[in-house]
Amino acid sequence: MDTQDERITRLEETVAHQTRVIEELSDQLTEQWKVVEQTRAKLDRLTERFLSLEEQGLEAPAVTRPPHY
Repeated sequence: MDTQDERITRLEETVAHQTRVIEELSDQLTEQWKVVEQTRAKLDRLTERFLSLEEQGLEAPAVTRPPHY
């Protein structure tokens, strides 16, 4: 059987490993959130541009006969 000291050492190693993994995941989540925010901002700009172009298309002059007819 393992002694209590060996068991405690294994538990401490496990906790240290899990702490490192949690910190790595937190860092990755932070980076992914930045990407999401950048993508959201880009989508907002593209949406505004699309709506602007759509409005300009509605304001186009009506099709008339060319002057040579």
